[in-house]
Order: sequence, then structure tokens, then C-alpha cells
Amino acid sequence: MQAVLFRGCKPEVAAGPDGRILGVGAQARGAAGPDSEIIRLRGTAWPGLIDSHIHLEGLADRHLTLDLTGAKSLETALVQVRAWSARLPRDGWVTGSGWYNDAWPDPAFPSRQHLDKAAGGRPVFLRRKDGHSAWVSSAALRRAGIDRHTDNPPGGVIDRAARKEPTGILRETAMDLVAARLPSATESDLDAAMSKALAALTRLGLTSVHSMDGAPGFSSLQRLHSRGRLPLRVTYNLPLADLHHAERMGVRSGWGDAWLRIWGVKAFLDGSLGSRTAEMLDGSGTARLTQSELVEMLDRCAHAQMNVCLHAIGDGAVQRALDALAPKHGAWRLWRPRIEHAQCVDPTDMPRFARIGVVASMQPIHAVADRELADRYWPQLTTNAYAWGALERAGAQVAFGSDAPVESADPLLGIDAATSWRRRARWHPELAVSRTAALRAYTAAAAYAVGMENDVGGLHPGMLCDMTVVDDGQVVATVVGGRVSWRRKPPAASRRSAAGARSRP
Repeated sequence: MQAVLFRGCKPEVAAGPDGRILGVGAQARGAAGPDSEIIRLRGTAWPGLIDSHIHLEGLADRHLTLDLTGAKSLETALVQVRAWSARLPRDGWVTGSGWYNDAWPDPAFPSRQHLDKAAGGRPVFLRRKDGHSAWVSSAALRRAGIDRHTDNPPGGVIDRAARKEPTGILRETAMDLVAARLPSATESDLDAAMSKALAALTRLGLTSVHSMDGAPGFSSLQRLHSRGRLPLRVTYNLPLADLHHAERMGVRSGWGDAWLRIWGVKAFLDGSLGSRTAEMLDGSGTARLTQSELVEMLDRCAHAQMNVCLHAIGDGAVQRALDALAPKHGAWRLWRPRIEHAQCVDPTDMPRFARIGVVASMQPIHAVADRELADRYWPQLTTNAYAWGALERAGAQVAFGSDAPVESADPLLGIDAATSWRRRARWHPELAVSRTAALRAYTAAAAYAVGMENDVGGLHPGMLCDMTVVDDGQVVATVVGGRVSWRRKPPAASRRSAAGARSRP
């Protein structure tokens, strides 16, 4: 591979055969040398955009199972369930995700009886949009052995009707009782779906992602990496249930290479606003980890030199996370604990992020989707909800992501949500951030959150040549390691014009 000069964009950038930047701006042409390959890109070259919180396995799953995203009502969702079920054997599982009852005319949670009829008696397991509740059929409950005598598991809730009969809604860890019985996709099917999901992310301008997934997703990524088929960089965070495997093998944060590496351990402290399971200081919500379990986890991770990614949405869960992390400040050289989402934060806790050294890993697009819900159920908290600006002013390191497939993975939508949307919507505009701060949260801060600040997140000589090229508010090219992962085709008229120009003497 020869040196590459990206011309026409601002700034111009030269990359060496190793995929690292040789020169930027006025130095680019001289650094590339006379024999370099020239690739012409029009637009502004940003440091490659990074999604700090994404679920690649969930995105791949959308290509394999029923996707109810966008269903405007219960009736619409049931029509889709009926059509999907008709393709399956009489005892085949109907699996899927994406339903969102808060967007329906009647926002009440649906019941198993709805599914029993639509799916023809088949077992059904459908995750809610936020992934913190599942809607299941009577057949699915029977296969899992769940009835009115079944106790709620620790950290979970089985919704009940009259005489304690399950309604068909399972929250948090109660979902696992049925999920453990779901059929698995074949490796070839999962790999094909994962490839489609990754390709779609490059079209959005993403050059790196921090994935929160299980072992099947990581196995698929390894297979694709071994074939040279990763179009972007992936930093993988494993679930708490798999921590013992990392301990046994001696895996440390940063193990891997620049394309696929391991960083942290993901653990849930609470649920979500939509599923009404976010743990609040007023005592509402569902705690998925007790404080003693959380402290034990942090002790294990610090000893194993594995970082932590703590899911905490309610202000109570965020406070518990900070309380447990405070004694671990500076536990080891690359100790960079993260609180994922941090959607509701008590004002007294905001300065503690910087003081303890905790990264606030947040997803601005959630505010757009959750505004009405938050105003309806937690109006007293919205002055401190999705508080990117307040956390930034308090000195916190704020990294942005999407939580896709819960929301869109488009980082330009995330940047708009964190900046202009908040002001357009007049929804506590003081919590917005500047465009410069939003871009930093998608680049340099995101790189810092996984210990890659010397390699990605900026356009400087010696760093990996990852770029997102934007023109007229659209991504026009994605460059990873000095290679074009995706490039927008020019309109047909422009192509004809260019061809005519080349043919003229």
C-alpha cells in the first residue's frame, strides 16, 4: 500500500502505508510525496466520528427477526406479528423488537392475549424499543415455566393481572427467564447480518464504535476481522456475566488491535424511563444490582485491570454508581470508569464526575425521543435530565453515542440533538452544548473513554487516518486507516458533467 493524499477536502490529509497520518493541511502534499495515490474528496474533513455506546448484535438482529420499529399503534404491531408468524412452523418462535407503546394512541402496555391470537398460539418474545421490557405470549410463558406462582427474579418484575396471573410483560432480568430459551441464529446468518449492520454505520460516517454486546456478537466480529471484513473499528465491552472468563484468562483493558479490542465490563444498575424501571432518588424504579454487588464488581474489575461501563439512567442509580466509584479513584493507570446514559443526575452529583474521574457516556438523541415521556412522568427532574451542558460545565468528560438500535445511529442527528434541537425545542436550552463541544464528544472524548486518544479522535501526524467528510450537512465519505470505507456517489447529472469535462480536449 502506497501513501495516500486526500485532496479537495479541508484540510487535506496525507496517510502513509501503515494507515497513519503523515501530514495535514499545508504539509499534506509534501508529506505524501510525488508517487502517492490521490483521492479527491469534497467537503470538510472531521476527525473520524465515534459512537461511544452501540449494540451491534442488536443492529444485526434487526436483519434476522421481526422489527416493530415505527409501529404507530397496537393494531399495527399485531398486523406485523400476524404476517411474520404466517411464515413460521406452528411451533416456531416469533422473535423481534422495537415496539414502543408510548407512541401508540393508547400507551398502556399490551398483553399476552393480544399475541396469542395474532401469532396463532406460537411462542412470542418481543423486546420493547428500549430493551428493558419484553412482550411475550402465553406459549412463551409456558415454555419458560412462568405462572402465577413464579416469583420475581432479583432485579426483575413479572407484571401481574388478577389472581397474580402474568400479563405477558416482563421487565429487566425477568426477560431472561424466556430469553434463555430462544433459538440462536447460525454463525453464517449472524455474520451476514452483522456485515450489513456495520456497512450501514460507515454510510453514517462512523469510523469507530464502542459495542455493548454478548459473546455471540463478539464471536461474529472476530470471524469478520479474521477475514479482513471490518469496515470500522470496534471496541467491545463484555457483559458482567462474562467477567469471570476475562479474569480466568487474564484479559486486560486494551487487549486486541486497532480494529477489534476489549475494554470494559458492562453492568446494569437500573432499567429505563420508558419501561418505568429507572431507579430514582424518590424510591421508584428497579435496582438490578445491589450496592454490595456493585462494590464487589468494581473490586474485581480493578484487580483484573478491566474498566467498567455502568448503565445508570435514574438519578438514584447514578448516585449509587458515583458512591461506589469514589473509593476507586485512580485504581490503575488506565482506570477510566464510565456511567452509561446518566439521563437523570442530581445537581449535587454533577461535580463528582470530574472529581472522581468518571466519563459521562451519553446519547443526545434519547432526549428527542423521551422529551414527552419525561415531562409527563418526571417533570420535576427535566431541569437536570439529559444535562450535557451542565455536566460539561462541571468538568466532566462527556462522550456521545446513540444506543442504537434503541435510537438512530446517525451521529449528525446526535450532534443536532445536543445543540440546535435543544434550543429549537425550547426544552431547557441551557443544557445544550456548542457544536464544537458536541463534535469533541463524538471524537476526542470518545477516544479517551476507551484509552485510544493517541490513535483516534483527531487529525494529527502519527494518528490513525480516520476521517468523516461532511459537505452541505451530509456525510459524503468515511475513511478508516487511510482507506475509503464508504463514499457517496455523486448525482447522475454531476457524473455526466464530470465525464464531459474529462472528454474535452
